[in-house]
Amino acid sequence: MKKPEILVVIPARGNSKSIPKKNIRDFAGHPLIAFCITAAIRSRHVTRVIVSTDNEEIAETAKAYGAEVPFIRPAELARDDTRDFPVFEHALEWLEQNEDYRPDYVIHLRATSPVIPLGLVDEAVDVMLAHADADSVRGVVPSGQNPYKMWHIADSGAMTSILKVQGLKEPFNAPRQSLRPTFWQTGHIDVIRRETLTDKQSMSGDLIYPVMIDPAYSIDIDTPLEWQRAERIVREGNLEMVFPGRSARPFPDIVSLVVFDFDGVFTDNRVWVDQDGREAVTASRSDGMGIEQLKKHTDIEVFVLSKETNPVVARRCGKLKIPVYQSVEKKKEALEKFLKEERIDSRQVIYVGNDINDIECFPLVGYAVVPADAHVSAKIAADHALTNKGGHGAVREICDMLINKFGK
Repeated sequence: MKKPEILVVIPARGNSKSIPKKNIRDFAGHPLIAFCITAAIRSRHVTRVIVSTDNEEIAETAKAYGAEVPFIRPAELARDDTRDFPVFEHALEWLEQNEDYRPDYVIHLRATSPVIPLGLVDEAVDVMLAHADADSVRGVVPSGQNPYKMWHIADSGAMTSILKVQGLKEPFNAPRQSLRPTFWQTGHIDVIRRETLTDKQSMSGDLIYPVMIDPAYSIDIDTPLEWQRAERIVREGNLEMVFPGRSARPFPDIVSLVVFDFDGVFTDNRVWVDQDGREAVTASRSDGMGIEQLKKHTDIEVFVLSKETNPVVARRCGKLKIPVYQSVEKKKEALEKFLKEERIDSRQVIYVGNDINDIECFPLVGYAVVPADAHVSAKIAADHALTNKGGHGAVREICDMLINKFGK
């Protein structure tokens, strides 16, 4: 049988009001939208992944993580009150008119549900393919509150129960075990037959089958408080979830050396130039204290490897009393040479960099770290993304991590 054409559409408008730039804001080290893009790309069933957005910055981020952005969504379909259906209708019509492309099934993934169980996309598609009568499949979890024990309050102030149960006079007084199980739809995934969208003009149709999701993954981010809770769950919950980029290597059991890039790590990557061409950069005193404490409380060595030629690099490193190798055009070769000459076990080395010219150094060491505002390509290639930006506490953060783990 011919493999069905399965299209993933990820809507991501740019003018989020509750959390500005929500879809590309860093979540656990990667842009929020990267999680559902990754889940789609890694599916054995999915044949195409597109992002529908009105925003060029979102489009570029989506493409960096492997999605297509074949069109920019019209502004009239990116308002606060825009429903899902016209967004999907627009996507299907555009693809058919411009590419003669007609998928058999369409999957709706939402960036606001980034905590995605491994294999969920394929599991949902398997449910759809197993039911020829299905209009759609929707992700659900057991409902946290039983609707049989919920009420309406009339204008008079009196209450009436929401649900009735045949043969049971007062379900709201019955034990939970005697009531039918109920389920809550999550924002993770919908798998929709094309005809459900085009012919029935619906996002779900009449016959909907469930794909069951562990409630531990039931996270929908719409407020800053929900964002903090979700990040904490990801960092501490040990969930087997989809994570962007390659599989991160474990943090080394032994660290003997940390190699830092300078611009974008010790600085915020900006430069001030006066009328005479003299340059100046901004560094953090907190980062300097981090280096000082790391040297005081551990045996870990530090040095800076920088492409920058400005003497400010040497001046800053001299003040911090750390060695610096600057004006280095080929960082990989310089790092390989240093590790070999000093006979340092590369597995005990951490590299901290922020841009594409640092990526080639990542495989040479045991663990690669990037600041929160690193280039997206560096984030994808790294093992860990810090919560602080370059020049704003990134160096202090990794120093504190090392002191907490190896301090004496």
